Amino acid sequence: MSDRASEAARIARAQLPEGLRPETLAVRTALAPSQHGENSEGLFLTSAFVQPDAATSARRFAQMEDFTYARTSNPTVRSLEQRLAAMEGAEGAVATSTGMSAILLLIMGLLKAGDHVVCSRSVFGSTLSLFGKEFAKFGVETSFVSQTDIGEWRAAMKPGTKLLFAETPTNPLTEVCDIRTLADLAHDAGALLTVDNTFCSPALQRPLALGADLVMHAGTKYLDGQGRVMAGALCGANRLIVDVFGPTLRTAGMTLAPFNAWVVLKGLETLSLRMKAQSQATLHVARWLEKHPAVARVHYPALASHPQHALAMSQQSGMGGAVVSFDVRAGTPEQAREAAFKVIDGTRVLSIATNLGDTKSIITHPASTSHGRLSEAQRLASGIGQGLVRLAVGLEHVDDITDDLQRGLSTLT
Repeated sequence: MSDRASEAARIARAQLPEGLRPETLAVRTALAPSQHGENSEGLFLTSAFVQPDAATSARRFAQMEDFTYARTSNPTVRSLEQRLAAMEGAEGAVATSTGMSAILLLIMGLLKAGDHVVCSRSVFGSTLSLFGKEFAKFGVETSFVSQTDIGEWRAAMKPGTKLLFAETPTNPLTEVCDIRTLADLAHDAGALLTVDNTFCSPALQRPLALGADLVMHAGTKYLDGQGRVMAGALCGANRLIVDVFGPTLRTAGMTLAPFNAWVVLKGLETLSLRMKAQSQATLHVARWLEKHPAVARVHYPALASHPQHALAMSQQSGMGGAVVSFDVRAGTPEQAREAAFKVIDGTRVLSIATNLGDTKSIITHPASTSHGRLSEAQRLASGIGQGLVRLAVGLEHVDDITDDLQRGLSTLT
């Protein structure tokens, strides 16, 4: 072996040893570096890839191997997919342009007219609309059930049920479902279970290890972690990721841009540190809110008062995540909405926005933003009242966060 070949072999350290912990996989899993030996993964901004000859080009396009065209594959995107799959304990992953496009890919890849879905009614508002409205146009029926009542899930099952879809914890009430029980229910009926793991991320929760078939992510949130780009992903067995979703992605083009992939790839390197720090801070804030006289109820899985506290702690590595919601004390729905707006407008440090997962704490009113397109009946069925406020805790000093909440809550006295 020549000196140059020997050096290239030494640099290309893509084959990692077995048994590495998730924190290490989050830093090290990626394609091998180029001949230049870059330590930070390369960003490949190209729409096409030059082939060595026509025969190789024909083979690669026919078999969809290596890199041919950026709608089907890109080295930066592939590195992100490999890293996220390793962290989730999955055989493979496919990255998409947004979290909602990941759900769109899920539905287009798995379902057809006449198929049936059972979905928690407590999932994100856009998810409710996508299942209940958009795909109903194409003959896919969805039954919406209680997040926490397994009896409702079981009663909703039909001969044509192909998919169970759950988000745990939910947005914004942080309701938790029993992943293993839902997986057993799905598999007994020959269906698949998909879990939206956006709120916990693989740093806290790994649904595949609890029996789920697929994990879905809005990578826009904690996987990025700094509110910079949009991204989504599905993780699971290669029989689904490669054989089912691969052809659909190549045709429909929900493709993640390389730059966005690179940003999320870098975000994954600090995911575990951020989630642990933000979970600790959020528990402090939640306990503070529980004692505040202007707060009627606090929704946070790490609190002993949470209805699914024990289940959440067993599934989520003993942590509650970084989102807490609370109901302000008020009378009528109109008064509750006015009170919630006063609290939000009274803050000076927190960002008023609809995102979450940022290093900057974000406060929002779900009934008029993330769930604003739902009817009042749909919102109430999901437990989302006009007095509900959601806080996604970032990395500011926790006392500055509670001081700012006090500014807002003091407007009610």
